[in-house]
Formats: sequence, C-alpha cells, structure tokens
Amino acid sequence: FFQTFQRTASARMTVKEFNKQGLLFPRRVRTGARKGELVWGKLCYSRAVQLLHNPRYAGAFFYGRRRLGKQANGKVTSRVLAQDEWHALIPGLHEGYISWEEFEDNQRCLRESAQSYGKERRKSPPREGSALLQGIVLCGICGKRMTVRYHRRGERMYPDYVCQSEAIEQVSGICSRIPGTGVDKAISDLLLEMLTPMTLEVALAVQQELLERIEDADQIRAKQVERSRYEADLARRRYMKVDPDNRLVADMLEAEWNEKLRALQQAQEEYERQRQADLMMVDEQARERIMKLSTDFPRLWKDSGTSNRDRKQMVRLLLEDVTLIRQDDICAHVRFKGGATTTLRIAVTHPYWKTWKTPPEVVAQIDHLLDAHTDRQIAEKLNEQGLRSGKGRRFHSRMIAGLRKEYGLKSRYARLREAGLLTAKEMARKLKVSTNTINAWK
Repeated sequence: FFQTFQRTASARMTVKEFNKQGLLFPRRVRTGARKGELVWGKLCYSRAVQLLHNPRYAGAFFYGRRRLGKQANGKVTSRVLAQDEWHALIPGLHEGYISWEEFEDNQRCLRESAQSYGKERRKSPPREGSALLQGIVLCGICGKRMTVRYHRRGERMYPDYVCQSEAIEQVSGICSRIPGTGVDKAISDLLLEMLTPMTLEVALAVQQELLERIEDADQIRAKQVERSRYEADLARRRYMKVDPDNRLVADMLEAEWNEKLRALQQAQEEYERQRQADLMMVDEQARERIMKLSTDFPRLWKDSGTSNRDRKQMVRLLLEDVTLIRQDDICAHVRFKGGATTTLRIAVTHPYWKTWKTPPEVVAQIDHLLDAHTDRQIAEKLNEQGLRSGKGRRFHSRMIAGLRKEYGLKSRYARLREAGLLTAKEMARKLKVSTNTINAWK
C-alpha cells in the first residue's frame, strides 16, 4: 500500500491501483454481531486516507490528536489538532511499515495534493488531461501557481494555463492566461532534444519498475491464496473434531467448510488468471519492445499507448517547474531537477477565430475587381480561381457584400460615381430626353 502511494503520489490513484489488481484489504468490523472480526474487502478512499495520516504505521506512539468539545445545544464535536498540539508523539517506538521520514514525506505530498487546502503553490498529482505542465507551472508576474482550464474546439479539448488565485480572493480580473498548446509543444520538443542520450537508462528503469510492480502484486495475491487455504483447513479441522451425534453443530461447520473451500477455489482461479496476464506483460516480445523503445525516446514519448498521465510523470521526474510570462511572445523559464535552467521563447498562438478571417490577398483582389464587376460577378471569378473564404467555403454575392462592409471597401456604385459616370435617369434629365431614348442609344 505505501509503496503504491509513493509511486502514484495520490490516495485516489492508490485505491484505483488496488482495485485494478483485484487486491483485498483488511478491516475490523466495528459494530454488529461480527464486531471485532477481521474481514477482507475492497480498499476504499476513506480507509486509504486514514492509513496515510496515521503515525502508528510509521512506528510512532501518539496521543491527543483530536480534541473534543461541546456546543451550546450539547452536541459533542471533534477537531483534529496540528501535530505540535498533540499531548504526546514518540517516533521510532516500535517497528513500522515505513520510516518516520517517509511518513512526513507522505504528509507533505497529501497537503500539496489536497484541493481543500487551496495553497497557491500547490502541486496537484498528474491527471488524465492533456496539459503537460499541470501542477508545475508558475506565473511569471506574481509567482503563484497556475491552474489548468480546458476549452473545446471541435472534438478536441485544448488547455490554458490560468493564474486566478488572486482573482478568486479579491473578486478581480485574472492575473494571466496563456494558451497551453504552444507551450506544451515547446516543452515536449525540448525534452526530445535533450533526453536522447538518456533513453536507454529511462527504458531500463521503466522495465525494472514494471517487473517490481508485477512481483509485488503476485506476492500479495499468493498470500491471499495462502490465507484462504489456511481458513479452509481450519474449517476442516473444526468439522472433523465435532461430535457426530451433534448434528446441528456438524451441519453448521460443514456449511462453513464448504464456504471456505469455494472461497479458496475462487482465490486460486483469480491468482492463476492474473498471473497469466502478468506473464504476458513481461514475455520476451514485451521485453524486446521495451528495448527497441529504449533506443528511440521520441517513439516512447509519441507512442499512442503512452497516456497523458505517464507523460506528466516523466516530465515531473525531469523538471522542477516552468515559469511563464506573456509579453509580445511567451517566455518560458524551465528549471530542471538538479538546478539547471533554460529559457524558451514561444510565439503566441492566435485565437481560433482569427483563422476564420478571409486571407488579405483575397480581400485585395476583391477591392481590385470592384472597379468593374458586381458582387455576383466577383464571387464567380473567385470561385473559378479556386479561392475560398477563411472557413473554406465558396463565395457568393452576400458574402462579397459582407466583406465589403467589414473591410470598408467602396461599392461598385460609389466607384462609378467617383469616376464621373451618371445613371440612366440622370442622363435623361440632363439631355432632356426619356430613359427609353437613353436605353436605345446604348
């Protein structure tokens, strides 16, 4: 349990890992007829958090972690005290599952991951979203940790890094908002460029961790089978020792024996099924695939089987944090583990609506054609040339009229008037003839 938490840095992910592996966890029945009995079942989130916060599992004796109080209506309340307010705390008094240093590291990790704490520099555990720098990106203006916000564009979700803690507290505008797509691509390219010599070591470490996970899970499942076998054997011995004349007790013990035998069979079948699945993960073909990937880190990084969470975990192993400042471009100060730093200049990604704008060269051509053509004629000419609007659509007269209005282009009528041309009615009035005569003269 503690090894899984140290690997995932999340109580919720620890529970998911146990459920995924089909591992059971013990608990004591607190109430009812079976009070005090040890039962095995699925690990729940509240139980996981309780284990992580309990110093007893780190070999420490403690007393006075909670303080009881009474409200005016007589209701008893309980409040958790800070560690320095406890009555007694003696680390190392007995053997624990983890050391005291590991316990304190776990508490720090839980505080950083807790949503309710609202710490400005909180590091949240890596999640499923595509934001590569989630949890490790800082605002270059105020120095506070930036959060991630996603927006939908078509069928895809795109991230933005937002500094909004001050805006939430002061009910004001956000400090900074930076598009995440360009930043994530720049960081990805940086890692691919710098980590090529390290790919063999990374792949070997991945393989070793995979083997250790499988071995640990196999040992736990084997112990579950051994425990089921012991309980079945114990039920058998109880049944064999009962007086045959006492049929009521004999029937009850026989039913219990059968139940334990069924539980043993299920545990053995589950153990064998999961063992076969684990062997498929580490067979020779899987090892060959890992060794092939070890010589090509870009393939490992871009592989469709590599999840967003896995990429984020790789980034956190390599980067301490990234500070972003948006000016004419985006300046990213990258700090690696160990203290090395580098600075990237990233072009600002234009808003999506700007990609819908009609190209300037098309607008210029429309302006030129308006000297001698109507809106409908211009649309036909542009379509014949294979030109399209910003959204990739064919032109029509209403679209040309809209572009004239949007870009302030003079209409064909206004251009003809500026050239000194008159309408048929104006010519007829000036020459003192009818419009029919003017039309006949055409």
